[in-house]
Amino acid sequence: MNLEQKLAELKKRNQLAEDGGGVQRRERQHREGKMSARERIEFLLDEGTFEETDKLVTHRSADFGMAEQKYYGDGFITGYGRIDGRLVFIFAQDFTVFGGSLSEANAAKIVKIMDLAAKMGAPMIGLNDSGGARIQEGVVSLAGYADIFLRNTLYSGVIPQISAIMGPCAGGAVYSPAITDFILMVDKTSYMFITGPDVIKTVTHEDVTKEELGGATTHNEVSGVAHFMAHDDEECLAMVRELLSFLPSNNLDDPPRKPCTDPSDRADAALDSIVPEQSNLPYDMKDVIHSVADDGYFFEVHEHYAKNIVVGFARLNGQPVGIVANQPAMLAGTLDINASVKGARFVRFCDCFNIPLITFEDVPGFLPGTNQEYGGIIRHGAKLLFAFAEATVPKITVITRKAYGGAYCVMASKHIRTDVNYAWPTAEIAVMGPEGAVDIVYRRDLDAAANRDDLRKAKIEEFRERFANPYVAAERGYVDAVIQPRDTRKKLIQALAMLETKREKNPPKKHGNIPL
Repeated sequence: MNLEQKLAELKKRNQLAEDGGGVQRRERQHREGKMSARERIEFLLDEGTFEETDKLVTHRSADFGMAEQKYYGDGFITGYGRIDGRLVFIFAQDFTVFGGSLSEANAAKIVKIMDLAAKMGAPMIGLNDSGGARIQEGVVSLAGYADIFLRNTLYSGVIPQISAIMGPCAGGAVYSPAITDFILMVDKTSYMFITGPDVIKTVTHEDVTKEELGGATTHNEVSGVAHFMAHDDEECLAMVRELLSFLPSNNLDDPPRKPCTDPSDRADAALDSIVPEQSNLPYDMKDVIHSVADDGYFFEVHEHYAKNIVVGFARLNGQPVGIVANQPAMLAGTLDINASVKGARFVRFCDCFNIPLITFEDVPGFLPGTNQEYGGIIRHGAKLLFAFAEATVPKITVITRKAYGGAYCVMASKHIRTDVNYAWPTAEIAVMGPEGAVDIVYRRDLDAAANRDDLRKAKIEEFRERFANPYVAAERGYVDAVIQPRDTRKKLIQALAMLETKREKNPPKKHGNIPL
């Protein structure tokens, strides 16, 4: 074979790899509203930066007539490229080849690329669109999954790991995305579940569709498994790019700063009156977040789940920050099981990757009720407490209104090593609200009084004057400053600048034992 023939052979094999399962199967993907695996990679990465690895790998299986069915790449596309000029590693499952199923050969491709990502200190992105383990290969395909799970775990907190679910993801395949930092799903075309509708019907006699069981809406609103919901592949991939713009490449880097034209001392007079005079009336904490963030931009995470707490990314003077905020417009801003777990997960991610934490607090307490107690609110609430206490990144808290009871302690209080704690003049920091406190402290006096209602009203007002304010905490140093709400942006940016060289370490240990 001469050189020309050798080059022609290379070209032919490359073309076969790029063809995947063929034009007809790709067109079926398009009819279902899905991009092909290669189109997804090209759309996600900076133009012309993708370098493919293991393009000519084939499976080694001979059973069930598999020896005659071989495709170069074996249904997975792996490689590296750039997003906003920064190195990332990527794999995409190609549903047109054996339904994107995992084999011994293509699992080894993923393992190789994950190891490379960890060595290079660069994010790992998985584009999932797969029928699961390749049944014809038996246990070796399961072994491939376990090899991937191990690396997801070992590299957790070392490099950001992002999973975009852009088609089916079922059975054992769901555990890799579950370990990664963020899961994105596409509405109507993606789903995740451990056991499918047919098995569920056989075992529990429940009738449920794929969409109801594990669609994007289910996992974004009900289970909280997914963090983002997109309406199509393009929006999903654009979200991945946007998410990465807030994250460092690894746990030794700082998050990427962006030039900022929004004045750092910009005041917003609207914040002075955003908290209603009646403390039981709601307001939207997102209005506060948008007011202080650069250009009013907030990239929310877990938007549709546990809406009584708000988490997401913003920038302050160009510096990425993680924001955790109680939402008084939902369940009065109380902490329940779902909100506690959502908050804890986000706090720990930010701490892993050197992203400062800003907490906006308006919390009347933990949600009461038998459902919460039986569901383990004590354990789940402790997760949020553990996460905030463990975090060593710069931490700043702003108490806008209520900070009652144990929830005051949990929401990044001074006592769990928060660096700077601010309060607005509208803040109420106490063991509980005036009404509940009066009913306990003055119970005997109230029972004995002829004018019970009048006495109760007077005592509530007295209690409110004495305790439902930020000044008792400020006198103790639990709050560093009581600030005018309009100056919040300026104060946060000044505090962040001061905290830039913060050094804090936890006691030496293998790892803590968060109350899972």
